[in-house]
Amino acid sequence: MEETTRRGAFKLMGATLGAAAFARALAPITEWTDDLSMDELLQRHYKELTRSDMTAILGRLEAQTLAEYGAVVSIGDPRPIPDVQFGYALNLSACIGCRRCAEACHKENNHDRATGNSWIRVLEIDKGTVDLAFSTAAYEHNVPANGKYYMPVQCHQCDNAPCVKVCPVEATWKETDGIVVVDYNWCIGCRYCEAACPYHARRFNWTKPEVPAAEVNPDQAYLGNRIRPQGVIDKCHFCLHRTRKGKLPACLEACPTGSRVFGNLLDPTSEIRWVLENKRVYVLKEDLGTQPRFFYFFNA
Repeated sequence: MEETTRRGAFKLMGATLGAAAFARALAPITEWTDDLSMDELLQRHYKELTRSDMTAILGRLEAQTLAEYGAVVSIGDPRPIPDVQFGYALNLSACIGCRRCAEACHKENNHDRATGNSWIRVLEIDKGTVDLAFSTAAYEHNVPANGKYYMPVQCHQCDNAPCVKVCPVEATWKETDGIVVVDYNWCIGCRYCEAACPYHARRFNWTKPEVPAAEVNPDQAYLGNRIRPQGVIDKCHFCLHRTRKGKLPACLEACPTGSRVFGNLLDPTSEIRWVLENKRVYVLKEDLGTQPRFFYFFNA
C-alpha cells in the first residue's frame, strides 16, 4: 500500500526538511491536530504495522487514557478468528422497544456520556407497514405501545459496504470475519462514510468524549471500543473485543426478550444458521445491494 495520505506526506516532509524545519512546517496545522502526538501523526496504516509497532501504540494509548480520563485500561488488538464469519439476526416479533440494547452499547463501548450516544437506534413503527418514513426513534412513552412494533438498527456489516468504498484514506475496511472496522488513528473526519451509509449507523465525535473514570470500560480494543478522539467517525463493530474472544455482544446479553441472535455463519449448528434456514428473513433496504450481515425476521 503506497502512503499517499497525510501520514505519507508528513513522513516525506520529515525526511526532507529535518526535525527543526519539519516542526516549523507543521505549525500551521496544529489547530486541528493539537490532541495528536507526532508519533500518531506519523503512524503507518494498520495493515502495515508490525507486532512491535502495535505493542508501542497500545502502550501509548493506555497511558493517554490514564492521563486524560484517570482510568487504568487494557487495550488489545484481537484479530479475526479463522473459519468464523459473524452474522446477527433480530426477531421483530419479540423486540419490545425497551432500548436496553442501546443502553448496553452506550456503556460497553465507552460512548460520550453527555450526549447519551449509542450505535443502536430503536425505531418505533406502525404495525402493518415497513415504511421507515413513518418511524421514530424519539418515543418516550411506555413500551410496547399498542399498534406498534420495534426495529433496532445498527451497523449491518455489509459485504458490499458503501462506507468502505468512499473513504479517501482507507481508514475503514472489512475484516475476514465480516466486521467492518474503523481505525480512529487513521480517520481524517471527512464524514464521507457517514453520508454513504444507508442505515445511519456511523457517528461523528464532534467533541472529545466525556466518560467518568469510574464508568470507563477497561476491556478495550484498538479497532473497537477504546475511547475515540474528537473529530473522527465510529460505529458498531459487533463488540469485537468480546466476540473475537468467544463472548456475545453486549446488546444481546442485555436484551430481556431474547430477540437477538448472533453467531458464526459458517457453523451449521449455530443458532444464527438455524434462523436463516428456518425463518423467513429479510434485510433492510435490500434494493441497495449492500449485502448486510444483519437480518430481521418475525415469528410467523
